[in-house]
Amino acid sequence: MSEKTLSTGTTERAKDRPGASHRSSFVIGLATALVAAVSVFWSGWPAPNDGEANASGATGGDVRVATSVCDAHALRLAKEDDPHLEIEIPIKFDKQWPSASACQSAIDAGDPEAEGPIQPIPFSHKHHAGEFEIDCLYCHSGTDISQAAGVPSVEICMGCHSQFPTDYDEIEGIRDLKLHWEEKKPIEWIQLHRLPEHVQFRHNRHVQAGVECQTCHGPVEEIDKLHLVPDGHIGYLVPVAKLEMGWCINCHRQNNHQASQDCLKCHY
Repeated sequence: MSEKTLSTGTTERAKDRPGASHRSSFVIGLATALVAAVSVFWSGWPAPNDGEANASGATGGDVRVATSVCDAHALRLAKEDDPHLEIEIPIKFDKQWPSASACQSAIDAGDPEAEGPIQPIPFSHKHHAGEFEIDCLYCHSGTDISQAAGVPSVEICMGCHSQFPTDYDEIEGIRDLKLHWEEKKPIEWIQLHRLPEHVQFRHNRHVQAGVECQTCHGPVEEIDKLHLVPDGHIGYLVPVAKLEMGWCINCHRQNNHQASQDCLKCHY
């Protein structure tokens, strides 16, 4: 048999073998895919066009990384407002405490741009009296039995905060509170409500008569940073409620069965 005949016969037998053409196609396809993969590896993945980038919410690859637990809370809220925002929460900041409301109230109470003085510790009445509904007399103890309302002692504050997780120490105000406690120093709060010296106001009589604190001090449970408001009539700042003589007299008249209108009751 000649070489030509042998070659032709071999070719014909190869064609007759089942699956030969399929294997050939598979090898060609595999080689093509391999070449494409190598090409992509060296050239980098193709960037989406502008339309695809906008649809997917791409922001140029910028990722906002949390730097604290409070920052992590803020980023999660920002993510809710903008689902396209890319954020990263490191494990050490992925915690429950301090709570998001505690973080935000500390920021709002210490906001230098907000009305009111900067207190030694950014205390939020909204967070304590509003969110947690702590009774005014718990912090301002003795107001129902003494003339002056007084301010909370460090001991009263630590009665609660000493039981909180140490994670709350991330908040500067909590660290300052504990420092006052360790150094046995009182907190020098800045007084807001101040009556003229010729007026004698007794807190205990009003509290015992059922007068709500908000009647004179305003809705403190809704305010982070307590402040005074400008009054054009008298030309300086006053509390949320105008504690003028006429305002007091009107209240006494409305409660004539309990409140006296005798001048010497307040001026003595």
